[in-house]
Amino acid sequence: MPATITHEQARAALDRKGLSIAEFSRKHGLNKNLVSDLLNGRIKGRRGEAHRAAVLLGIKDGVIEQ
Repeated sequence: MPATITHEQARAALDRKGLSIAEFSRKHGLNKNLVSDLLNGRIKGRRGEAHRAAVLLGIKDGVIEQ
């Protein structure tokens, strides 16, 4: 399993890829405010869409159910 990264590292990874929060959110069908809250450490991403976003960002190790 891949190691998780911090929210600061996830933000830096988006910067390295040249992706804005809005672009990442659109690409994955996520709410951009939720993604911003995750990247700023305001929420943990424990359930629902927040869980899915945290896993996609690499902040959390988890499974995304379809």
